[in-house]
Amino acid sequence: MKKIEAVIKPFKLDEVKDALQELGLHGMTVTEAKGFGRQRGHTELYRGAEYVVDFLPKLKIELIVTEEMAEDAVKVITEAAQTGKIGDGKIFLSTIDDVVRIRTGERGNTAI
Repeated sequence: MKKIEAVIKPFKLDEVKDALQELGLHGMTVTEAKGFGRQRGHTELYRGAEYVVDFLPKLKIELIVTEEMAEDAVKVITEAAQTGKIGDGKIFLSTIDDVVRIRTGERGNTAI
């Protein structure tokens, strides 16, 4: 099993969610996040005063998929979240040893 963590621009959430559902993936966790990478934030003007916004709003999507679905899920997220501009985000993959569904006690792929 693989854990996919995708950090994306907030306005791309619906497109990513719809694309993952079309692929057959229905469960995910979405968390509001703030951060920056190469874009290093930006400056804004508010009531005549200039200030630096270091951390930009992002969304972090987490989902667990089978090994077979991992590459398809990454491809779908990349295509749906991409704008071609700096700050589109990142996708992180990690290996998951086991999953337990609390309600039924199921383990492994059946618990996903």
